[in-house]
Amino acid sequence: MGVWQLLLVAMVMLLGLFGVLAPGVPGPWLIWAAMLWWSLHEKTGLAWILLVSSTALLLLTQVVVWQLPQRRLRGVGISQRMVAYAGIGALLGFVLVPVLGAIPGFVGGIYLSERLRLGGHGQAKAATRRVMRAAGTSVLVELFACLLIVGAWVGAVLWG
Repeated sequence: MGVWQLLLVAMVMLLGLFGVLAPGVPGPWLIWAAMLWWSLHEKTGLAWILLVSSTALLLLTQVVVWQLPQRRLRGVGISQRMVAYAGIGALLGFVLVPVLGAIPGFVGGIYLSERLRLGGHGQAKAATRRVMRAAGTSVLVELFACLLIVGAWVGAVLWG
């Protein structure tokens, strides 16, 4: 696979990561489609293992998200700024503390956004809990799964 195709796959995966954070955008399925495209062009054992693993992980993620309470976005105060802070926090956490850092990074991004908006620690902590109960957990589950898939793909491209 050429450099341009790899860059295109990377861009679709990046769009999928942003899609997880945006309501109505099928982010996990964009990431899966990019993985499928890459696997069909690579045709190596590692590529097929990543495709099968990605498929299984995304299906498991959907089952987990369906078991969580419904997203209740109204009245919680979720803003675009908060979503951006949470996404950047998850990405930085994923890179700084490999894999598991995405979870505290996501929650930390929400807390930072609320701390800047509200000013106090107690209010920001309470608002962060409200957001995580309302929608944050399901978004975090999807984002974490997608970060794992993208991270595995990046590792396979760099390693192979």
